[in-house]
Order: sequence, then structure tokens, then C-alpha cells
Amino acid sequence: MAAPETLFTETLLLLGGAVLAAPLFRKLGLGTVLGYLAAGVVIGPILHTITDAGEVLHVSELGVVFLLFIIGLELKPSRLWQMRGDVFVLGTAQVMITGLVLSGLAYLTGMAGWRGGLIAGFGLALSSTAFALQILADNSDTNTRYGQRAFSILLFQDLAIVPLLALVTILGGPSEDTTPIAQDFAVAIGAIGAVVLAGRYLLTPMFQIIARTGAREVMIAAALLVVLGSAAAMQAVGLSMAMGAFLAGVMLSESSYRHELEADVEPFRGLLLALFFMAVGLSLDLSAIANNLTIILTAVPLFMLVKAAVLYSISRLWGSSHADAVRIAFLLPQGGEFGFVLFTTATAAGLLSQSATSLLIASVTISMALTPLGSLLGKRLIGKEDAQREELEEDFEGAGADVLIIGFSRFGQIASQILLAGGRSVTVIDDSPDRIRQAALFGFRIYFGDGTRRDVLQSAGIEKAKIVAVLTQKRETTDRIVDLIAKEFPNTRLFVRSYDRIHTIELRGKGVEYELRETLESGLLFGRRTLEALGMPETDAEAIGDDIRKRDEQRLQLQAVEGIAAGRDMLHNQPVRPEPLMKPKRGSVGEEIAEEDAKKVAIGKW
Repeated sequence: MAAPETLFTETLLLLGGAVLAAPLFRKLGLGTVLGYLAAGVVIGPILHTITDAGEVLHVSELGVVFLLFIIGLELKPSRLWQMRGDVFVLGTAQVMITGLVLSGLAYLTGMAGWRGGLIAGFGLALSSTAFALQILADNSDTNTRYGQRAFSILLFQDLAIVPLLALVTILGGPSEDTTPIAQDFAVAIGAIGAVVLAGRYLLTPMFQIIARTGAREVMIAAALLVVLGSAAAMQAVGLSMAMGAFLAGVMLSESSYRHELEADVEPFRGLLLALFFMAVGLSLDLSAIANNLTIILTAVPLFMLVKAAVLYSISRLWGSSHADAVRIAFLLPQGGEFGFVLFTTATAAGLLSQSATSLLIASVTISMALTPLGSLLGKRLIGKEDAQREELEEDFEGAGADVLIIGFSRFGQIASQILLAGGRSVTVIDDSPDRIRQAALFGFRIYFGDGTRRDVLQSAGIEKAKIVAVLTQKRETTDRIVDLIAKEFPNTRLFVRSYDRIHTIELRGKGVEYELRETLESGLLFGRRTLEALGMPETDAEAIGDDIRKRDEQRLQLQAVEGIAAGRDMLHNQPVRPEPLMKPKRGSVGEEIAEEDAKKVAIGKW
């Protein structure tokens, strides 16, 4: 355990390396992943300022855990079920074919006996979830067809680590652990079932209680507890921590708190994943590479080419286009972080020598470092027409809707009914747990979230929405949201619920496309119906209402230019006295007095 002073210094070095390297490599077009790797290599193997790479790597693996949780939040169980073919057919084919071919090569090279060769081959068959998904995210390819298929293969690889660890136990002979393998599998299945049940029946009520308290920090703590708790539960029964977090995310993918959870976890995911890439660079053993340079220069390209060839072949056989198959082949040819676990376990079981394990770990690390460059090479091999991404139809509940509604009080409920009846898709976010629960009873898909936060708006799909409707009740909250959107998403079309006349003028000054005072239309309708009840014909009452609306708009335009007090003292150098609105004359409804009343400005908040 490092001393507090040393820990503080190492943290500063890692943060400084990330801040310097990531923007530089991004500017050079090499991607942030390669930048983090380079920073780790400089800080560790070259300058030797951090020597305990294993401890950093152990902590940073939580970045992969948070990454899988966020991916789970974006995959409803129904969507996951649709992907079952890609997961179990493509995934199984990739692991089995690649594993057997690489096992044969490892045995023929004399690295180990057939048992050790089998573990080495299947360990190299696993790809890096962290590297592949980060590259997909950087290129905005996560929701493309090839991105989804690549994720399906990675998901199966995460599942495959369980039988592969069991295989190490079988091949390693008798051990101190005498627990039957069948019992281990039963415990693992039971743990998965427990996580699924907890996610389905316990987590949403828990978040409802926490949200009602209004304590922001408790909500973040609860999100971290869910991610780390589910990860720890899976690790306790021999499964990967990332798999536990993924299952928890999937179970919460239909929850109203999905966007809020994603926004809470995202900063931790980004920082820890960056730390993971740097830790891989820190763990690079330059002396081992130098001593086995010839072997590594031959072995790394060879096993990456084998994986790429298998990935391309099975993707084409499963119906992928040439372009998508090339992308998948160049995205997943590297070794993975689970290979480190498998090789270390095999060494402890006597299946691999220490030198063979060091060679394998160095090869996997180098293959990871080559992944961003390989991904760029894959793009170069694809023609311009094929390079155009084929986007998947969004299957995330609420995200990417035509209209994003912020605020779901009475005003928002009425407006959303009109939109839904018109066949438009709607995403609604609100910060009231009670409203969320009540709306769910009537079939609305509404999510818990704070509309004044940029990350929540982004998670809710603001960049995909055609119109954003800000329908919050409080004027101050509305202004904060409008200002935030105008600054961070300047091309957004804003439709806003206004509090009163002064608020309307202010909103127009901010450039909103459309605003409406919350009481204007209801007040006009109420007045019309009252006139009709007093005996006025419906057409006359409607004409009066239309005239009032028209003259009100004229006054608003004038006040927007000259201020709310326009016309009170002086207008066009003529003294003006506010006069009450009058009934329009018959035959020329409102036309004669409309022009006059544009100059006689009545001041009022209605």
C-alpha cells in the first residue's frame, strides 16, 4: 500500500498525463485511447515515476465496470433478446474458432504443453471490451449495425470467462478447492437470478424513496452502490464484475430514473476508464519486450491477423456487409483485459511458466496499443461509399424522440396528449417522483431527471430531438433551462411555457421560437363561453376572442421593442392614456380598432 504522500503525487501525475496527452493525440487524429496509453508508458516504464502498475490497474478496472453499467442502461431486455443470435452464434463462433486456432499455434511454437497452449489460445481469443467500446464511442458508432454486433461478441466473451476459468481448474489437476464445478455453475446462475430479481423489484422503489428526499448527493451514492454492489456480487461467485454491472443496468433500462443514473455515473466511468488505459501503459514491461523482441514482433501481428480473419469470415457468413465485417475485424483483433486474469490463474495452476505468462501479457498489452491504429487502418480499407455508417433505428425508450418535454405538470400533460395523438414520439423528463409514478399509471414514458443539468439533457436525447418544449412551472427554472440550452445546444428549436406577459417579452428577447403564456388561451376561451352564456351568438364571441388575441400580439411586439411601459407616457410624440379593451364593431370585426389599439397600449400581466 502506497503512503498517502506517494498516492497523492501519483494521482497528480496520472491526472496531468491525461490532461496533456488526450487532447494532443485527439488533435493528431489518433484518438484519446492511444493518448492515455502513451501517457502511461512515459510515466511508468520510461520515467519510472510510478512503479506499482498492478495496484493502479486493479482500481482502474472499475472503469470497465461503469462502462458496462451504462451500456446496460441503453439496452432494454427486449432489445437484448433481439441480439441473442449475435451474442450466442457470432460470439460462440468467434471464441471457439479463434481459440482453437491460436491454441494450435501456441502448442506448435513450444510455448507450453497442450494444456498451457489451450489456455494461451483461448486467452488470446478474448478482446478488450474497454478499448473497443471506447473507440466506438469516440467515433459515434455505438448504435450502428456493426457496433451492435461487435458489442454482442464482446458480451459473449465476458460470459466465456467463467467456463474458461473452470477449464483452468480442470486442466490444472487437483487443487485445494474441492467444490464441484457443477456446484460453482449453480451458484453463478443463482447469483445472476438474484441480481435480475433485485433490479426488477427492488431498485426502482429504492430510487423513488431517495428521489423524494431531494438530496442530490444521496442519489449519486445510490447509483454507485448499485453499480459496485452488483459487480461485487458477481465477483464473489466467480463471474466478472463487469457482467454484474451490465445486468444491473439492463434491469434499470426501463426505469424512469435511467437518464439520471446515466448522468450520475458517466463522470466516474470516463475518469476510471481513462485511468485503465493509462494503467495498461504503466504495466508494459519494456525489458521483457526487449529480451523477446523477435518473438513479439512475430507473435503479435500473427495472432491479431488470425483473429481479424476469423472475425471477418464469421461476420460475412452471418450477413454483415463487407464494410461492416472489415470494421469488426479491425476493431476486435487485440487481446483483452480478461486475458490477464486467465494467464495469471493458469500460472498459479502450473499450466504456464512465468516467462510464458510475461510474454503473453506483453503481447496483449502491445496489441491493445495497436488497436486505435488498426481501427484507423480499417477505415482506410473501406471505400467512401461503404464508409457511410448505416444507423440502427433507435430502440432506446424515449431517447431520440421528435419532442423532448421538460416538465410534466398539468400544462405538459395536456400538450403531450396532443403530440401523442398526432403520432409524434415524445420523451418527457421531470424531477417529481410522484408525477412520474402517476404518469406511468396512464402509460406515459416519463423519466426522472433535472432539466437544468446539461448531462441529463444530453442523456435524454436533446441532440436528436426536433423540438424541445420547456414546460416547467417556475419562471426561474424555465429561465435556467432556456439559458443552458441556448448556450450548450444553440441550434435547438425551443417552445416554452411562459409565466406572464413580462416573461413572454423576456423569452422573445432570448430568441425562443415559440412561447405561450400559460393562462392566455384558457382565459380567452373562458371569456368566450361566458359571452355565449349571456346570449351572444357563438360566431360573435369567437370573433371577439380572435380580435383580442390579435391586438394582444401587436402590443407584445411593440413592448418587445420599446419596453413594457411603452405607450404609458408618450408614443409617437402624442400623449396616450391607457384605455380598456372594447368590443369590436359589427361588420368589420376588430379591424377599425385594432390599428388604434396598437397605439393605445394597455399595461397588464395577463
